[in-house]
Amino acid sequence: MTLGPRGEKIAARFLKKLGYKIVSRNYESSAGEIDLIALDGDSIVFVEVKSRSSRSGADPETAVGWRKQQQLSRVAKYYLSSKNLSNRPCRFDVIGVLIQDGCDPDIEHFVNAFPPIGAC
Repeated sequence: MTLGPRGEKIAARFLKKLGYKIVSRNYESSAGEIDLIALDGDSIVFVEVKSRSSRSGADPETAVGWRKQQQLSRVAKYYLSSKNLSNRPCRFDVIGVLIQDGCDPDIEHFVNAFPPIGAC
């Protein structure tokens, strides 16, 4: 399993332990893709997972720039509309997963990492 899918699997397991319900993995629409969609109580949570094999490079929360935020918001808006859930509260989380050989994964969870742009 490559780094990205492995990180997404770890992130999904992490969210489940926190009580989230995973409703979709790798959701795709014409607007793009979202790694995980989960329920946290009544809120729909759109999750971008950033997997790393070393600490070098951008931090997970800064790796989701303005353009990526716009794209994720468009996909979220499409998802909410297509599922008739536009009246539900939602947010965008970012999860950073550091995967290094011989070590337990290091997970950082940024709740409400950025404001929705035209969604929620």
